Amino acid sequence: TQERVQSLPLDKLEPFPNHPFKVIDDDKMLETVESIKGRGVLVPILVRPTNDGNFEIVSGHRRHHASLLAGKTEIPAIVREMDDDTAILLMVDSNLQREELLPSEKAFAYKMKLDAMKRQAGRPRKDNSAPVGPNLIGTRSNLELAAESPDSKTQIQRYIRLTHLIPEILELADNSVLKDPDMLQIALRPAVELSYLRKEEQADLFAIMDEMDCTPSHAQAIKMRRMSEAKTGDERLAKDAL
Repeated sequence: TQERVQSLPLDKLEPFPNHPFKVIDDDKMLETVESIKGRGVLVPILVRPTNDGNFEIVSGHRRHHASLLAGKTEIPAIVREMDDDTAILLMVDSNLQREELLPSEKAFAYKMKLDAMKRQAGRPRKDNSAPVGPNLIGTRSNLELAAESPDSKTQIQRYIRLTHLIPEILELADNSVLKDPDMLQIALRPAVELSYLRKEEQADLFAIMDEMDCTPSHAQAIKMRRMSEAKTGDERLAKDAL
């Protein structure tokens, strides 16, 4: 079926499952709302149909939210049939080029995209040849992801490691980008090292950081990771490292 722009009711649209990009009512959102009030939505959103007659947003979550705030009832959209992994790749790619993405947004977006690429690479091709082995799939997918992304392969791996952080520490990594002096924050490199700690160790460490109003340096975080790997990390040692 030939794709065309059509007007869809806002209440028929659903967010993408596990959408990693935050939709925040900040100054930019308010600007978008005012623009939509005056000129409407100039760039159609991209959606795919669901089994219940609704539509799932692939690209355009901010435009959808701004339209709701602007009091609109419909939005121009392109409806496209696509499988889950194709939708994930389009959803991530349409957002990764945005400026000022938070570390948590990049972390889960890169992980979603890499997992989708690995699944696609592992499927038999149309010529019925067998899929390549899992190690080669992982290597190839990582290289392809880096080639298509604004970050290097190493930096992408760092971001993906952040998905192993508990939400409280991951929020501190986001704070480092927001640069609010009143918020406790941690830089990317030490946050990556802390992601190797067990969840209960991270929870204990966060309680200490919150109590002492400080976060570890990169060297201190490496020390904590080594203590955890040696299974000697406890609250006393975490305090000593800080």
